[in-house]
Amino acid sequence: MRVALHTAVRADRIEEYEAAHREVPVELTEAIRAAGVTSWTIWRSGTDLFHLLDCDDYTALLAALETLPVNIAWQARMAELLDVVHDYTADGAGAGLPVVWEL
Repeated sequence: MRVALHTAVRADRIEEYEAAHREVPVELTEAIRAAGVTSWTIWRSGTDLFHLLDCDDYTALLAALETLPVNIAWQARMAELLDVVHDYTADGAGAGLPVVWEL
């Protein structure tokens, strides 16, 4: 399944956000892949961030990551950098953007 998300980085933290994503912990990327994600891309336009991920089951992905210490630490770090924080727990499974049109 494909899931699109929208978040926003704080204007004064863009460089830190991008630097953090150049150094995503290997343990986290391995856990994301193990949970069924085959790709995850983030685009930035100003402070707006658009995520597109392909995964087996988004709800299961969030549940698999929810209690992992590396994910908890990463989400705390992101919470410092983002204006709009997506709920990366099982409760946030409905946060995906609705499809309006597809070719």
